[in-house]
Amino acid sequence: MKLKITNVGFIFALLVTFMLAACGDSEATESNSDNNGKVNYSEAVDHTIIGIEPGAGISVTTEAAIEEYENLQGWEVALSSTGAMMTELDNAIRNEEPIVVTGWNPHWMFAAHPDMKYLEDPKGIYGGEEGINSIARLGLEEEKPEAYKLIDQFEWDVEDMESIMFEAEETGRDIEEIAYEWVEDNEDKVAVWLEGVDDVDGVEVELVSTPWDSERASSGVLKAAMEKKGFDVTVTDVDVAIVFESVATGNADASAAAWLPITHKEFYNKHKDNLIDLGPNLTGAKIGLVVPNYMDIDSIEDLKPKN
Repeated sequence: MKLKITNVGFIFALLVTFMLAACGDSEATESNSDNNGKVNYSEAVDHTIIGIEPGAGISVTTEAAIEEYENLQGWEVALSSTGAMMTELDNAIRNEEPIVVTGWNPHWMFAAHPDMKYLEDPKGIYGGEEGINSIARLGLEEEKPEAYKLIDQFEWDVEDMESIMFEAEETGRDIEEIAYEWVEDNEDKVAVWLEGVDDVDGVEVELVSTPWDSERASSGVLKAAMEKKGFDVTVTDVDVAIVFESVATGNADASAAAWLPITHKEFYNKHKDNLIDLGPNLTGAKIGLVVPNYMDIDSIEDLKPKN
């Protein structure tokens, strides 16, 4: 009889625990809802945008957006790394939780999570579609004309870049290895870049890029294509500010990693008189704030300030 009483007490304790937990969940949901019962996504994400590396163009632009949008008063952007941001995004979508991240195309995040959307940007802080431009140092055309011509003719599509990035993510293989394979498998596209470029014998070319997958893909295919013509190409990944500084000072020959006219405008404007803008090697790039489709908001202005 004593055992039965103990069991009843244990079951009662469990029921109380479950009821308290349920109440807690209900209170948490209510605390993130407004007076109309709608989810207050701003409170749900703790007025925090999940970002990437400090100093990245999209990080700088997001900090500017927080300053420009009155409804983002009290918000902050959590800067860490692209990998950390993707981990946060993966976890949130797996659990169907609210999240606001810095996003951009080209990136494999949209292949992994196609049900995402950019928030409208009424103030135009993030700009519209952008290009990823090639830039070259002054004097490159005169000193290494074949290299200059090939870099100037380098152009490809968002889908091409994302295919390399997504395969690297899915397989764990190095992006440069996949880029070499892409060049071998896309002879018709690469032939356009090589048209009219004479073979050389080990002419050294120093490219600078950033450690982001998108730029690693573009520098990888450019390197592979140039080596077909006999160039000895070195690619060095650096911070975006150093990309522009290196080309402007002549410490590097060129880069295929300049996001213009918005994302890297600060760096470009600082050095534009000491480098050559060869124009876009890819069009249709875009940056902005991204959320999962299950979040019932459409604009940055739908977010609420921190009280």
